[in-house]
Amino acid sequence: MKQPILFFLLFCGFISNSQNLVLNPSFEEHSSYKCFVNMGGFNQSITDWSIPNHGSTDFFDSCSKDMGIKNYNGFQKPKTGTTYVGMYFYTDKNYREYVQGELSKTLIEGKIYKMSFYLSLADKSSYALKDIQVLITEEKLKPCYHSNSCEKAIKVSKVTEGEFKMFSNSEDIYFSDKESWIEYTFEFEAEGYENFFSIGNFYRNPKTKKQNVLSDSPYFFSYYYIDDVSIEPLEKEDIKEIEENIEEPIIKVNEVYTFKNVLFEFDKAELLDVSKEELNQLYNHLSKNSNLSIEIYGHTDNVGLDKRNKELSKQRAKSVADYLISQGLNVSKIKSFGFGSSQPISDNETEEGRQLNRRVEFKLIE
Repeated sequence: MKQPILFFLLFCGFISNSQNLVLNPSFEEHSSYKCFVNMGGFNQSITDWSIPNHGSTDFFDSCSKDMGIKNYNGFQKPKTGTTYVGMYFYTDKNYREYVQGELSKTLIEGKIYKMSFYLSLADKSSYALKDIQVLITEEKLKPCYHSNSCEKAIKVSKVTEGEFKMFSNSEDIYFSDKESWIEYTFEFEAEGYENFFSIGNFYRNPKTKKQNVLSDSPYFFSYYYIDDVSIEPLEKEDIKEIEENIEEPIIKVNEVYTFKNVLFEFDKAELLDVSKEELNQLYNHLSKNSNLSIEIYGHTDNVGLDKRNKELSKQRAKSVADYLISQGLNVSKIKSFGFGSSQPISDNETEEGRQLNRRVEFKLIE
């Protein structure tokens, strides 16, 4: 039997996203509950990411009043989606914050890859930096390994025994824009060991090149927002090779599947843009199999009033149905239902369980 729908959706999403090998590249998958975002909560909340020291990297979700578009270091909208990251690249005490990402597969020796991400200097920052580095590593970095200072600028040899390479800004510019997102990008040849990468300032204060910028803060620091991280091969023909060698899996009829990336803002039923790629893939499958109909099921956790949960789950299922209809699916081929919190698949006593219960499902019917 061929692989089921979840592999199909994830695989197609991988190809159509320009082969981005970074997992959760714009930080949209996280476990924060109902827009309650903790300061310094990046390491506990963002899926497929970590921090390589004991700093307290932040993340912001636009649905949060305190840790959203307006936050304690300024104002910035996400580059895409609803979530982005904030961290200190420079302080007068050598304190540093980083993010560490994971790749979906090891890079291939000899191939050329492009690394890019977007950054914006926070409003209250007093310095703009030229020195921003990307460290690409064989193994996941270990905080305080071999007595590395837990919250200071990382000394690479103290956090890994594997292979690594460091890339720094080669342009003679300072990243000083406090309004727009600026792309940071470079190309490199892989050596065949690369599995993880970390972004931040690995230089201590005396070596860090900085530039004064206007700020109303009494403190001296450099704080940047980060979004949309990508590592992808330049050889686009690899996409065709993958498509030719992978047989399209069959979606089983009369089985219920859960969407992975069909997402909504808190207490709302409007689809986020990130949801549309997965739904487009499903629509393409339905258009090739005109004998199939589909049912959409919305579910919530048990927090809040039962009446509101039932209404919200119904609205979200209908939003999915409406989108597929807008793409061309015959209205007679689709039905939507909302079950509120009546059909949990996990324990509502934990955040992890509640997150699993907040879902949209579908079933194909012949």
